Amino acid sequence: MTGCLLIHGYTGGPHEVEPLAAYLREHTDWDVEVPTLPGHGVNLELDNVTHTAWLAAAEDALKNMQEKADKLYLIGFSMGGMIAAYLASRHDIDKLVLLAPARKYLSFRQMAREVRGAVVDGFKGKIDRNPFFQHYKSKWLSIPFKANLEFFRLVNFTRRHLPKVRAPVLIAQGQQDMMVPYKTALHLDKEITSEQKQVVLFDESRHLICLGDDKDTLNDMVYQFLTVSDTK
Repeated sequence: MTGCLLIHGYTGGPHEVEPLAAYLREHTDWDVEVPTLPGHGVNLELDNVTHTAWLAAAEDALKNMQEKADKLYLIGFSMGGMIAAYLASRHDIDKLVLLAPARKYLSFRQMAREVRGAVVDGFKGKIDRNPFFQHYKSKWLSIPFKANLEFFRLVNFTRRHLPKVRAPVLIAQGQQDMMVPYKTALHLDKEITSEQKQVVLFDESRHLICLGDDKDTLNDMVYQFLTVSDTK
């Protein structure tokens, strides 16, 4: 049996990668799972959650899948991408997919564009239709400062393990990403030492790459990457 584990991002939940998970379930007979990291999901409860708890939960999910699968694929989005890379450095993974991985964070130039757009929509009375405002308005008010520190700790910890990744890897990144600078994908291409690497940049995609306009292309690209026979 083939197992495919998807890991969502910081302050998010399974919905961030659900279109991709649904596509893989529809086109394969794999065991596709998307666990919810501690403190995450529909109702955020991040006050007393540590980065080690996120890592442990993801690793437990992987170990459970290892018990029943003879082939393993890992897919991680944003912070989940860093967790997936960390797990790939420690376990025998067949293929790894990193979607907007948070190796670096906050593209201040793109963030400024998004804020300006929200302000303009506010003056026009269209703020409720602004996707940037709608997605982040509640999170800005609900995320504890110490939870953000745990996020930074996770990124700093997991990136040390990037050179240990050996599995074939696909890295996909949106060039309009306001949270993770798109050049992060190019840095990862150098840091990860896998012999088989592929980097794809989407011109119009933002951070929520699985939910954007390019999602159909992304879904097919990930499927093709995971199902093509290894050349090694």
